[in-house]
Amino acid sequence: MHLVVTRSFPPELGGMQNLMWGLTNSISKYNLTKVFADYQENHKEIDNSVSFSVERIGGTKLLRKYRKAYLVNEFIKKNNKVECIIADHWKSLELIKSNKKKICLIHSKEINHDKGTRSNKRVLNVLNNVDYVIANSEFTKNLAIQNGVISSKIKVINPGVYPVNTFDKKILNEAENLLKGKNPRLITVSRLDKRKNHEKVIMALRNLKEIYPNIVYTCVGFGEEEANIKKLVKELKLENHILFLKNISQDLKNALVSKSNLFVMPSIIHKKSVEGFGIAYVEAAQYGIPSIGGIDGGASDAIKDKETGIICDGNSLDEIYSSIDLVLKNNSYVEMGKKAKDYSTKFDWNNIVKDYLKIL
Repeated sequence: MHLVVTRSFPPELGGMQNLMWGLTNSISKYNLTKVFADYQENHKEIDNSVSFSVERIGGTKLLRKYRKAYLVNEFIKKNNKVECIIADHWKSLELIKSNKKKICLIHSKEINHDKGTRSNKRVLNVLNNVDYVIANSEFTKNLAIQNGVISSKIKVINPGVYPVNTFDKKILNEAENLLKGKNPRLITVSRLDKRKNHEKVIMALRNLKEIYPNIVYTCVGFGEEEANIKKLVKELKLENHILFLKNISQDLKNALVSKSNLFVMPSIIHKKSVEGFGIAYVEAAQYGIPSIGGIDGGASDAIKDKETGIICDGNSLDEIYSSIDLVLKNNSYVEMGKKAKDYSTKFDWNNIVKDYLKIL
């Protein structure tokens, strides 16, 4: 039996939630699996639909951490069939007392603490005492080594994706109506925060619209930078070229991506926050949409530079502008998109899970 201990799990939405759902669902096809997850409203519908057991733990954040650890430790004591504990985060393992095999996933931001600090020591106390540390990219692996994690413990396994579903015609029409008359079409699906770098994409758009007068940039998501980004759009008089959407269905998000020409997210490092991988690039690639990602972080694991998209310096406005123009020029996104779609099959969960099974 394998235990999955996670703070991030559906029905809560997000990249980490999708990762832990995909991983759990995939390994449960091969081994008996039980999940200890944080309580979420409306969890019963999803919990009752799966072949593995899910135990939900509620309460305040601090109380929940201790209660979950207690329940996991007690479960292990009473069940000698437990072979392995898989955690989404080093904090999920911090209070687990067991000599069972332990695997901890790392993503980047949560381990990015200066060497010698209290937080760094806590991270190392967990990660250097597990059997395997799974980094989501080569970048994250190198960051972990730099911060003191034992290199021999680290294996790189990229996050997986499931094959895309076909769209209902109504959803496709809704997406097309939102973008009607606009071409070329850029899109970003992410939180509106500094790291995702919407600001510089919008600044590049000011000049791109002179070459592509009907260009549109769709920003799907919400976040703390929303007001600042909208203010910039107004200052640059780009209201007719930017479409802001939030609280829309997953199907409509995917349909909008499929109806676009280029996914743009040239992420940067902001304070300790950095893009460890960028599953959104792979999700766009599944629809035959190439991406522009930033050189800072793990985007180069998800994008083959100059083939399935472009890796550029997200701190350079000129590089962002020229990268977008290069992909749009002569409809280069068509050929790049074909290569991106082929490349995305590498990240299918049916392939990714094989790397986990080797260490399980």
